Amino acid sequence: MRPLAENEIRESFVNCSKGEARRLSVPRNLSELPWDDLDFLGWRDPGAPDRGYLVAVRGEGLVGITLRAPNVRRSLTKTNVCSLCITIHGGSGVALLSARRAGAAGREGNTVGTYICADLGCSLYVRGRRRSASVSRPEESLTLEEQVSRTVANLDAFVEQVLRTA
Repeated sequence: MRPLAENEIRESFVNCSKGEARRLSVPRNLSELPWDDLDFLGWRDPGAPDRGYLVAVRGEGLVGITLRAPNVRRSLTKTNVCSLCITIHGGSGVALLSARRAGAAGREGNTVGTYICADLGCSLYVRGRRRSASVSRPEESLTLEEQVSRTVANLDAFVEQVLRTA
């Protein structure tokens, strides 16, 4: 992914108002992020633990999505799998993140959700740059390139659900 500027990030959001996009918390360390290893930009809001954001490249543009996590505590003894990158995490390492649909459907309260790495670091887990705290990532028969393609395809499917208005 190419490095993004704060204004590009704020302008990319499709499932919130322009005012909400102006007020959301953007990562402070944008220039320090490992952009070459990111398939999408994802982060959680440190001031609002139930909020997360992701920005993905789609076609020629960017699509930003606001996410919400339930305030329910998950069992720390179970393991869960991220539906984007297929990384296994123990306890609260995977969260059910929901997104309001774009457009009128979202204004009517329609949402979609999926289980994603709670820290939205999928790209880094796939590349071995970040490790799950309690569970080691199993060896896969897919190449790294194939794993990255699978993650991007899974992300695209989720983004498509958010953009779908019918």
